[in-house]
Amino acid sequence: MNLLDLLNRELNKTTFSISESDILIFSMNAPKKYRVYSIPKRSAGTRIIAHPSKELKVYQRHLVDLFKNILPTHHTAYAYRQGLSIKENAECHKKNKYLLKMDFENFFNSINPLILKNELVKNKIKFTKEDFKLLEQLCFWCPSKKIGGKLILSVGAPSSPSISNFIMYQFDEIVENWCKQRKITYTRYADDISFSTSLKDALFEVPKLVESTLTSNFGKRISVKASKTVFSSKAHNRHITGVTITNEGELSIGRDRKRYISSLIHKFKLNMLAQQDIEHLKGLLGFAFHVEPVFRERMINKYSKKTMDEINQFRSES
Repeated sequence: MNLLDLLNRELNKTTFSISESDILIFSMNAPKKYRVYSIPKRSAGTRIIAHPSKELKVYQRHLVDLFKNILPTHHTAYAYRQGLSIKENAECHKKNKYLLKMDFENFFNSINPLILKNELVKNKIKFTKEDFKLLEQLCFWCPSKKIGGKLILSVGAPSSPSISNFIMYQFDEIVENWCKQRKITYTRYADDISFSTSLKDALFEVPKLVESTLTSNFGKRISVKASKTVFSSKAHNRHITGVTITNEGELSIGRDRKRYISSLIHKFKLNMLAQQDIEHLKGLLGFAFHVEPVFRERMINKYSKKTMDEINQFRSES
């Protein structure tokens, strides 16, 4: 495989007119071509986002297209795959009584080039030294101001999802095989892993398996966030990646979110929502109707089809 040649061909299929030497020169400083900012997390604290420059994004997106035929993704991985979402992830678990959720600590930023190289070897995917160096430079971010600082995957790069899914391929395979033998359903959505079963007490050995598999595959580099390990059952609310599983085994957006959406629709009818709030409402409705289609009929019955169409057809002036 000659990654440089493949990438050059892909880039020149578009409006780009670029040589292989241009790509190599650009790649030398690519790990520093990121805009860094923070956003609040859902629970507490902030998440650091490193957003690649516009030009670097072009390179990364073309690499993602090349990765599709090179880097495998396990079928238990539901994030970043076309046609799959948090709904499909939750559906795998909705008929089971018992649920275990676990979360990886600082997932993308835990992945470095050495982990990628090791997984390529395990999966018998061969890159030349030059190919790997190019891949490393174009897909990994350097948070240090020093030249030659450590490289990690960034939250915000188009290439990080496909690389992270590949990195976890062997982990997903080992864990799923173990779970199959014990009638446990396993799925992973990025850094969220979920296990469910209808066999009582079957999930209590899972955390030990997860930790030992992470250690054997990645050393101490990728670890579990202990505070996010949660066991639940039909006796309690069960939530998977933002989707609620009812006691009847159906998917729901949850009572609180329904009330919130309904209050926003009411304010929309009274012309009390700013443009950005209407856009926010449109996004919420798209999510809600996808997860729980019957909720659409309820909102139409309550607020009228005309109102719902007006929200859907709203276009921001900016």
